[in-house]
Amino acid sequence: MTQQDTRDGFAFSTRFRVRYAEIDGQKVVFNSRYLEYADVAATGFWEWTGIEAALGDVWRHTEFHVRKAEVDYLRPFVWGDTVAAHVRIARIGGSSLTMAMDLAHGDTGALHAQILMVMVNVHLPTGRPVAIGDDVRAFLATL
Repeated sequence: MTQQDTRDGFAFSTRFRVRYAEIDGQKVVFNSRYLEYADVAATGFWEWTGIEAALGDVWRHTEFHVRKAEVDYLRPFVWGDTVAAHVRIARIGGSSLTMAMDLAHGDTGALHAQILMVMVNVHLPTGRPVAIGDDVRAFLATL
C-alpha cells in the first residue's frame, strides 16, 4: 500500500483483480463475493496494523468475529477489474467494533460498494464475547 492508494478518511488500502471464477452469467461479480472481498481487505488490514507483534498474547487470545455485515451495492465489478479496497475502523464499542470499507475501481476510483461490518471481540478459549481490553483499545485508537 502507498499513501496515494488510500482514500481520504481511510487508514489502509489493498488491491486485487476480479477473477473469472467470481463472475456470474451476466459477467459481473456475484453479490456474495463482495463479502469475500471484505474478508480479504480485513485480513490485510489486521496484518498491516502490526497488532499481533505489538500486543502478543493479549491479541492471540481474542479475535474479532463478524456479527453483522451490510453491503451497499452501487455498481458492479466485472472480470479483470482491479478492486481497491479501503478500510477504516468507524466505531469502537464495549465489546465490538465497526469496520467500514469502500470498494472502488482501481483505475477510475469510482465507488462500487460500501461495506459495514460489526465485529465482536471473542475470547478464543471460551468462544464467548468479551470487552475490548484497554491495551487493544489504545492500539486501535492510533490507527
